[in-house]
Amino acid sequence: MSEARPYYIGLISGTSADGIDAALVSFAPQPMLHTALIHPYDDDLRRRILALAQGDGCIALDELGRLDVEIARAFANAAEALLTKAGVDRDRVAAIGSHGQTVRHRPQGVAPYTMQLGDPNVIAEITRITTAADFRRRDLAAGGQGAPLAPAFHAAMIARGEAARVVLNLGGIANITIVPREGGGPVRGFDTGPASCLLDAWMQHERGRAFDEGGKFAASGRVDRRLLERLLAEPYFAAAPPKSTGREVFHLTWLAQKLAGMRVESADVQATLVALTARSIADAVHMHAPDTREVLVCGGGVHNPVLMAAIGQALAPADVASVARLGIDPDFVEAMTFAWLARERLAGRPLADVPDVTGARGPRALGGVYFG
Repeated sequence: MSEARPYYIGLISGTSADGIDAALVSFAPQPMLHTALIHPYDDDLRRRILALAQGDGCIALDELGRLDVEIARAFANAAEALLTKAGVDRDRVAAIGSHGQTVRHRPQGVAPYTMQLGDPNVIAEITRITTAADFRRRDLAAGGQGAPLAPAFHAAMIARGEAARVVLNLGGIANITIVPREGGGPVRGFDTGPASCLLDAWMQHERGRAFDEGGKFAASGRVDRRLLERLLAEPYFAAAPPKSTGREVFHLTWLAQKLAGMRVESADVQATLVALTARSIADAVHMHAPDTREVLVCGGGVHNPVLMAAIGQALAPADVASVARLGIDPDFVEAMTFAWLARERLAGRPLADVPDVTGARGPRALGGVYFG
């Protein structure tokens, strides 16, 4: 890495589509977060993204094209705002790693695909910074799930010790990375199921709010055990990894189908969704990493004390804590991941840890490069 260009920018908007996480990162050699911010989508753009991501998939081709460009402009604006905040000249940035905005993820079937919007040509043109993007589709082409990709970065970020450690990301979807003890085998990881996507969607539906601040709405309800068992009967939870999922499975229509014929108070549904997230995570950890002593949590869900308490109880006696314990900002681990992926792509390095996670036929250099 050139001394003149020590920085990389990571950009991602997750399944919650609540804004673009932007991180300015260096690697010397350990990842270091210098500056970060969350750049919100405007209300109309977020509404259109969510309508596509959790709807029936029907969209006019012109609207899809417009979204691709408008999301890219928002991503470019996020990078520009980050540089302004950091006081760093763009000439010192080696590359942007852009995840884009996932609107569909269908890794199964005869023609598996994943779709992230946010045209990297637009990002590179506006920012004048080389942009690496489209990280998931090469993995799918190689027979993998295309997700999750964060475990490869988690493995680089967290050292192995005497016992297994799990990194838990609580975004719209929850995923785990199993970092085994020293000499304990390959890094593994997969999506466990919903984290905040159903909680946020139900809150918006019932209370007209984007999220359940402090988990207060969930705390006012009780877990409905019958509903919880219906939710846990979803085949995804019992499927063996490698596996990945998204809003195309876990959405309000799915929840309405599970609620059919039941009368459950609104707050009790929210409490039950918290229990669903905690139980599905705990089941995954107990099944695939039973010797785990420490679970390190990142993502927006780390700020929901009711959710964190439920996960802690479900995983006891394992110690559950924020990655802030390691001096890492829990809100920007995913953005840091895509800064790191950009670095690896520019170096042309195949990602050795990815196939054990996604099921791909072998390591691949992921992503395309769009020169600034």
